[in-house]
Amino acid sequence: MIYQKSIKNEVSALGVGLHTGQKVRVVLKPAKENTGIIFKRTDIKVPIEIKINPQAVKETRLSSTIGADEHRISTVEHLMSALSALGVDNILIEVGGSEIPIMDGSSIPFVYLINSAVVFDQSALKKFAVIKDMIEVKDGEKFAKFEPYSGFLVDFTINFPHPAFKEENNRVVIDFFKDSYVNDISRARTFGFMQEVEYLRSNGLARGGSLDNAIVLDEYKILNDEGLRYIDEFVRHKILDAIGDLYMIGMPIIGKFTAYKSGHELNNKLLRLMLEEKNKWAIEHLDLGSEKTA
Repeated sequence: MIYQKSIKNEVSALGVGLHTGQKVRVVLKPAKENTGIIFKRTDIKVPIEIKINPQAVKETRLSSTIGADEHRISTVEHLMSALSALGVDNILIEVGGSEIPIMDGSSIPFVYLINSAVVFDQSALKKFAVIKDMIEVKDGEKFAKFEPYSGFLVDFTINFPHPAFKEENNRVVIDFFKDSYVNDISRARTFGFMQEVEYLRSNGLARGGSLDNAIVLDEYKILNDEGLRYIDEFVRHKILDAIGDLYMIGMPIIGKFTAYKSGHELNNKLLRLMLEEKNKWAIEHLDLGSEKTA
């Protein structure tokens, strides 16, 4: 059987928030079986805890932002993506600010951080969300859906009208029971357009954004001197984001996830619909032989 996982040791990292531009320390701490993933704001007078679930997501415009009362923690998706890939079920994440640091714009720094804390098996059985029937949300031509599948398969397509986005590099299909998240997804960076960055900065956002933590494009080309890490890095980052967004359900998903031009909002709407359509999925303990998470 497959067991829940946590980390053995407390670890921390210091980085800059993408939108606030402020330095933020994140501390990862072990947690007991069946605790789940809990974020804790430690920079406020009365620290608050936010346990991840689809309803905890309060804002999806620029990132996945979770909240309780008036307090928020934004840009949680890259850390959540790394936790999902490494199979971590139970952990306490203390955040000394309103935003998870952007690091290099991918999830690989968080993969290294979590691995340095030593992931280990606990005594309780791991829970899986097993898709039994199709669950789908649409927004115009955009859509995201789950279908039954014996594994975790992602089929993601993007479509941006920009010269840097080649049609042949806009779709990736990856089976995470066969392929490696660390090798194939974790290094893909967030991206944005120069005109959007300028607009965000004029509105007090993207203060921490730079060519060191994002792929930036002008009207014609990529501005980063080193170019892309993957030939199809843009869509691979969208997969990275989606894995983090979908882990808000609090357990690994067994099924196929197909998306066309989906983002944080549609990913979260799919999870909320999933919670409503309880007859289309089930929580199960599985014996997969050897669990493939990373």
